[in-house]
Amino acid sequence: MNAAQQTLFDAIGGLETLKKVHKIFYDKIYAHYWLKLFFTDHNQQSIEDRQTLFMAEKMGGPVEYFGKQPLMAHRQMYITKELYDIRHELLKESLQEAGVVEDLANRWLKIDYAFIRQIVKPSIESFYQTTFRYEKRLIIPKPAVQDKT
Repeated sequence: MNAAQQTLFDAIGGLETLKKVHKIFYDKIYAHYWLKLFFTDHNQQSIEDRQTLFMAEKMGGPVEYFGKQPLMAHRQMYITKELYDIRHELLKESLQEAGVVEDLANRWLKIDYAFIRQIVKPSIESFYQTTFRYEKRLIIPKPAVQDKT
């Protein structure tokens, strides 16, 4: 397979690299003063594994992800553009720390950013219009004090 035919999945080093990046990334998420609050009841390893399989598929790798798509997985969470941008910046840092070369990292980030419309709610009003009353909504205001631990 020549470079023009190579998938991003293969170009970055496959599952090994995805796992490495997602370990670094979710360590940052679970340590972040605001983002960690969205994950209090979720096992980090399970989240890493699901994200790895999801992104592997989106990068042209094996189709082994059978979880929810982003719209449904994040439906009950009030995620603002600010939150998404913080998350995206942490992913960018994680790619750099994992040693993913810049052009491949940019391709990864482009795929990741393609899901913004499925995840970000433009307003609290639109959020309430797209969730059902019986769903437990997760709204976490930005903490006033930024505990960096």
